[in-house]
Amino acid sequence: MLKRQKSRTRSYRQFAEVVGSAPQPTPSILQPKRPRWLSPSLLGCIPLTALIIIFWSLAAVAQDDAQPITPEYVQGVLNTIWIVIASILVIFMNAGFGMLETGFCRHKNAVNILSKNLIVFAIATLIYWFFGFSVMFGGENPFIGGGGFFLTGEPSVYGLDPFPEGLPKEVFFLFQVAFAGTAATIVSGAVAERIKFVAFLIFSLLLVGISYPITGHWVWTDNGWLASMDFHDFAGSTVVHSVGGWAALMGAAFLGPRMGKYGPSGEPRAIPGHNMSIATLGCLILWIGWFGFNPGSELAANENVPYIALTTNLAASAGGVTATLTSWIKDGKPDLSMIINGILAGLVGITAGCDAVPLWAAVVIGAIAGVIVVYSVAFFDRIQIDDPVGATSVHLVCGIWGTLAVGIFGGANLGVQILGVLSIGGFTVVMTTIFWLAIRAMVGIRVNPEHEYEGLDIAEHGMEAYNGFLKEVGPASVGGIDPGIPSREGGIGRSY
Repeated sequence: MLKRQKSRTRSYRQFAEVVGSAPQPTPSILQPKRPRWLSPSLLGCIPLTALIIIFWSLAAVAQDDAQPITPEYVQGVLNTIWIVIASILVIFMNAGFGMLETGFCRHKNAVNILSKNLIVFAIATLIYWFFGFSVMFGGENPFIGGGGFFLTGEPSVYGLDPFPEGLPKEVFFLFQVAFAGTAATIVSGAVAERIKFVAFLIFSLLLVGISYPITGHWVWTDNGWLASMDFHDFAGSTVVHSVGGWAALMGAAFLGPRMGKYGPSGEPRAIPGHNMSIATLGCLILWIGWFGFNPGSELAANENVPYIALTTNLAASAGGVTATLTSWIKDGKPDLSMIINGILAGLVGITAGCDAVPLWAAVVIGAIAGVIVVYSVAFFDRIQIDDPVGATSVHLVCGIWGTLAVGIFGGANLGVQILGVLSIGGFTVVMTTIFWLAIRAMVGIRVNPEHEYEGLDIAEHGMEAYNGFLKEVGPASVGGIDPGIPSREGGIGRSY
């Protein structure tokens, strides 16, 4: 008992020593704490909360005045967004054309080709906004449109229903100007490496502003004379590609071949492209862009879009395979340039009927286009039409084939399809001939021989695409053997 009491007393004493040695509270701790709701962070939230409430109230009032959300309105918004995306894809095809043409041509002309492909879309946009779009879609005349210049007309002026039943005119213009720019870009490849830069700019202005809108009016407006006959060209095998191809053919014919392209007996000589890597990249960009070109031409986001995308892809694939096999059998080697052009040929061929033909027919159309393009390139070489990238074969020849194929596989009237091809082709040949002759008389269309030999990058632009890199020089860089080189006096010693 006494032992337990002593033990308890000792424990109390130890506890008192511990408590006594503990640190004493500081004065600040002893002060009363500020309530949490008066902290600076919470006080700063008061004006923020007030602003949120005010803007929320304003948004509610604005919502009361806004158009009610209906299924028709939602569908109209979806249509608009899809066509904006499709427009961007088609515009991005300019990069594909630039890469393809540059790779197929020689290094000394790379800056010139890139410059043409870049500026042509800017020119096309402005002239099409000025009056090309109105000529194509405005008015009620079956042969030529008009009215609502500078995009100032109401949607009905351009054949559009009010939103949401129809597309906003701004979106429709954006999509159509991408097509107009494509028609002009096609010409660039066929006249590459010897045309004056200013001549090409003037021609693009005339093509997009006058010729292309007139023939487009015939087909893509309800009151166009070919449209009234049920001529079927869904996305432009003829309206875009053949028109660009005819213009390119006439340009190449008026310009004449490049120096050294043909020998003394007229035999064609190969002038290889300097970079097949970027040419292949250009082909892939164009292939992807075509998913805006064809499906976007539905002008709506509906169940037809994926079907059109599939026919487009099938035709491109078939064209690439048959062009590979054809060049392999014909020339003994699978030519990469023919693989590229075969894919593009299939895409051009299916463009007219991608909405109307069955899947198996899309494969057939693309496969035939792939064979046609190989022999077409050889044909134009034999008649000495120098087309460095094969644009005439891809866009003109395969565009004609694709338009006729709708009459064979897609239920269109074959006679009307033939009439459309001939009438649009004839009109384009006449108009572009006038354009080329007028430009030749005013400023000339071909650079002088010294500049062509030197390369248009230096002669026309004063810069090089590959400055500082070792590049091939001499006859091989011009084409063939002994193609004609500058004499000591500075002139070309041999005619071309």
